[in-house]
Amino acid sequence: MPPGVAKVRARRLDVPLIAWLTVIWMLLWSGPTWGNLVSGIVVAVVLCLVFPLPSVELALRLRPVGILRLAGYLVYDMVASSVSVSRQALRGGRRPAAVIAVPLRCRTDLMIAATAVAVSCVPGGVLVEVNGSAATLYLHITDADDTAAVDRTRTDVWRLEALVVRAFGTRTEIERIAADPGPVPPARPPTCPPTCPPT
Repeated sequence: MPPGVAKVRARRLDVPLIAWLTVIWMLLWSGPTWGNLVSGIVVAVVLCLVFPLPSVELALRLRPVGILRLAGYLVYDMVASSVSVSRQALRGGRRPAAVIAVPLRCRTDLMIAATAVAVSCVPGGVLVEVNGSAATLYLHITDADDTAAVDRTRTDVWRLEALVVRAFGTRTEIERIAADPGPVPPARPPTCPPTCPPT
């Protein structure tokens, strides 16, 4: 067998890639459950066998303690956010809305995408755009007239970003998220970025 073919076949079952795809699968299906874990592994293995990728550097580190902390926070935040959204729906009335920019401290595409997926899994703020070149997420939120609520939303995103990086990021990324996020642009009315779908 030619060495090139053997090398491609040996790369088909890339354990870090399978683990990462499984995590993404669980996040897309609303959290870590045994069913999501098993089905995620099966889907990841099938994808790796059917669509083998060349060897790439994912800059991915699996940190078990960080993964557990991230999973626990996501479960807690999903429950708390669901209760908050339900309370707002029962209260009724129109609340002022806006699109806010949340600049991230991580800079790799992988960590930006993982943070965006984690944010989109939590009810409440709606992710409308990801600007990878500027490492910025744009979220559509209600209660935009409440400055404390806007600041709290940004703080929640930064906390989630830190948990994601501490679960999967490199040492450089972990050092980067220790820095102050810096100034943030003001909220804007929900005209939405150009990629925002019409309502």
